[in-house]
Amino acid sequence: MPRILRILNRFNLGGPTHNAAYLTRYLQPEFETLLVGGSQEATEEGSHHILRSLGVEPQILPELQREVAPWRDREAYRRIKKLIKDFKPDIVHTHAAKAGAVGRMAAADLGVKAIVHTFHGHVFHSYFGPVRTTLYKNIERYLAKRSSRIVAISDLQCRELVEEHRICEREKVTVIPLGFDLSRFQEEQGRKRELFRKVYGVADDEIAVGIVGRLVPIKNHDLFLEVVARVSRKTGKKLRAFIVGDGEERDRLQQLTRDLGMSQAMGPIFNGHGFGYGVNGKPMVASATVTFTSWIKEVDIVNAGVDIIMLTSLNEGTPVSLIEAQASNRPVISTRVGGIENVVLPGQTALLSEAGDTDNLTRQLTELVESAEMRTRMGAGGWVHVRDKYHYARLVEDTADLYRSLLS
Repeated sequence: MPRILRILNRFNLGGPTHNAAYLTRYLQPEFETLLVGGSQEATEEGSHHILRSLGVEPQILPELQREVAPWRDREAYRRIKKLIKDFKPDIVHTHAAKAGAVGRMAAADLGVKAIVHTFHGHVFHSYFGPVRTTLYKNIERYLAKRSSRIVAISDLQCRELVEEHRICEREKVTVIPLGFDLSRFQEEQGRKRELFRKVYGVADDEIAVGIVGRLVPIKNHDLFLEVVARVSRKTGKKLRAFIVGDGEERDRLQQLTRDLGMSQAMGPIFNGHGFGYGVNGKPMVASATVTFTSWIKEVDIVNAGVDIIMLTSLNEGTPVSLIEAQASNRPVISTRVGGIENVVLPGQTALLSEAGDTDNLTRQLTELVESAEMRTRMGAGGWVHVRDKYHYARLVEDTADLYRSLLS
């Protein structure tokens, strides 16, 4: 039985963890997999519940962390080399940047037969300045030469890697979209919607807009808050906004919410009559309110409870939140960056704008907020679009085909 050593940066909520978990579980019995990952960051919600639900037990390397630290990275490199010597894999498959750098170097130095790396996103624009970006591009070009195959998770990402950033030649890239079990997003939507709106005090006549993701600069939550503030001032509808996630930007974003004149919900409370919300210690008022929920693992309940899902990122690979939104039959408003155009159906399941186009995003959100018919029509096509394209069975078979070709 061929052996796969699969190395992931860390097990946080997101596409890479799902990808690694499904491949580890369902490539059996044809392939034996050892899954290895770094420790999660303090500001991120862990995803070990995903692994446990599939019966996957990973090995944790605390030295493998996202931030560059030469002494710690050298130790991670040493630990991975020992794993390769002990496990004797036929293929080393790395996911995301840090695991890709340390894992591929170790595998190449030990002469592993096949080395595969998946780009779940990239840092080639909107993350760093030009000098640091050029450095990272040169590192990835070097690592690509030591790789047997590069996996892109969308056609657009493939074109970016090959044509725009010139990481490697096209012949070395295989496109394999992510895969998930999305069935829970279709189950008991009515009950989940009622639960979410009861816990968070959302009235029947309020329109709830959600954004799901880490609170980090690349996600550009400033734009989300600015658009919500503008729409709340011009629409006659009652508007609620939910920021689902956590991270280094939370305190600053909460201050920005106040600066924009929007009230902020403090958290679910029990007021003697049921679950509801206090706003700044006062009863809920019928004005635009922003709720910072922190991490919620039950995203299917969130999506059932809100009416619109937004994403305002400066860069994306394949955003899981938009796949899950469409699986929940929710309309999407997003910036047109990275692989987003490959994930949604522009003009059908999603309205797209250029990054930073506050005016157009405001117009689009206003249209959706004020038209229940438009929300229903756009949401209706989402499940059909993502059901098969992003199913884990397709992911597993595509990856198995790649492994077979490399080992033959």
